[in-house]
Amino acid sequence: MADLHLPCEACGGKRFKEEILDVLYNGKSIADLLEMTVDDSIQFFESEPKISNTEKKIITRLKALHDVGLGYVQLGQSSSTLSGGEAQRIRLAAQLGSNLQGVCYVLDEPTIGLHARDNQILLNALHKLGDKGNTLVVVEHDEDTIRRADHIIDIGPSAGKRGGKLVAQGCV
Repeated sequence: MADLHLPCEACGGKRFKEEILDVLYNGKSIADLLEMTVDDSIQFFESEPKISNTEKKIITRLKALHDVGLGYVQLGQSSSTLSGGEAQRIRLAAQLGSNLQGVCYVLDEPTIGLHARDNQILLNALHKLGDKGNTLVVVEHDEDTIRRADHIIDIGPSAGKRGGKLVAQGCV
């Protein structure tokens, strides 16, 4: 009976066929690249003396992930291991990488569970979306986020069926 915890002898646990792993990009296989974090991969692609248009596009997308505080995520990390906030920030990074304008984004507590440093990174990214001519509606309880808002609407005082009354509105 085979031990299920031992890596495959053919690929060494890399989960790719040998002929795929034999293809290298600047000395790295696809498995090597997928083990890198977003930040490490930015450095890897930027270290090239001559960067192609394709590499520029890759770097732009990776930097969008960095800009929303996801520089620590591994490229090959399973989406099932991401928190809800991380998944939301990945979608936000995709929007930052696009040049859409006039879009209304609705975000539900995007800063929940973030370290204060990452919170500021995310808030800066949200402002970039707003600066592109988009509207952001953010449901949030974080004081830093509220202080950086252009306009605040406070609805309450209760939640659900008992809530929904306008308590206050205005600019900070």
